[in-house]
Amino acid sequence: MSKKSFGLDIGTKTIKMVSLSPSKDGFILDASIITPMPEKGMLSESPLDEEEMATAIKKALNDSGIESKFVNIALPETQIYTKVIEMPALSDKELSSAIYWEAEQYIPIPLSSITFVWSILKRPQKFTAGDKMEVLMVGAPTTLVNKYKKIISMAGLTVVSMETQILSAIRALVGSQFPPSLLVDIGEVSTCLAIVKDGIMIFTYSTPTGGGAISRAIASSFGFSAAEAEQYKKTYGFADRVFGGKIGLAAHPILMTILTEVKKALSFYDQKYKDEPIKQILLSGGTAKLPGIDAFFANNSGIETVIATPWKRLASQQIPKQILDNGAEYTIAAGLAMRDYE
Repeated sequence: MSKKSFGLDIGTKTIKMVSLSPSKDGFILDASIITPMPEKGMLSESPLDEEEMATAIKKALNDSGIESKFVNIALPETQIYTKVIEMPALSDKELSSAIYWEAEQYIPIPLSSITFVWSILKRPQKFTAGDKMEVLMVGAPTTLVNKYKKIISMAGLTVVSMETQILSAIRALVGSQFPPSLLVDIGEVSTCLAIVKDGIMIFTYSTPTGGGAISRAIASSFGFSAAEAEQYKKTYGFADRVFGGKIGLAAHPILMTILTEVKKALSFYDQKYKDEPIKQILLSGGTAKLPGIDAFFANNSGIETVIATPWKRLASQQIPKQILDNGAEYTIAAGLAMRDYE
């Protein structure tokens, strides 16, 4: 049995798994799968629903051909607290004393009820007056952490690591040689933004608007069922040629909500780093596949926008077209699979 970890992304509607192996030219994709979630997913507290969730994970693992029982997972951004803060340059000992006071300023629930971790993203090599360091703080409700561990254990797997979805996405998509970039990961129920500079995340923010809201807007405008709206969204996106562009018009208010948050993030960055502007917007998540969405963000932000895919980090190999085309959906699972090789 393989002892290496694979990546498991438990989304709102689907389960994604990716197993990778390193090579001198990049990663080899050993196995991957996207499969539907049980209807209640991770939301229910019912033991029967938890058993159904564990069974779905076991089936996906079996169908994927992944043999490892060790897994890296990501917790949903909507249920955790993630913050990059700037602090005076401190030693490890000083930071250990100060970080919990800082956390109390940013995390709106008692620290006794969360699992709290922190890491230094950037620290000056020499401490001089006025120097700052950047620290990532993550707080996850302990009940949430325990629930994920329980269900994954019920599936016969061992959790090796947990992290946030946005950290997984950054690992999969943004290299240290990239220019300053804004990552926009559009999930089903939320969108997470992160600014990465010199390979380090310096800003992150989650907004409760995602691809599901676009589907609901289309369904409402045309009287479609939820399934029909989802299909029209994926097929036609924001192209002008269908229904006189009315599909895109129905989705426009939702995208404008996300664009507003994008512009706020860009403004925050521009105020702090005037001489090193953001060079690109990277779109990821299932909604990033919608036709015309990259043009929407490029035209409205004035910044080059691309659909990001983790498969750019793969070595040359034969991969089915369906997997290649769905690269944006695999981003978090791929980033989790890469974690062992950092």
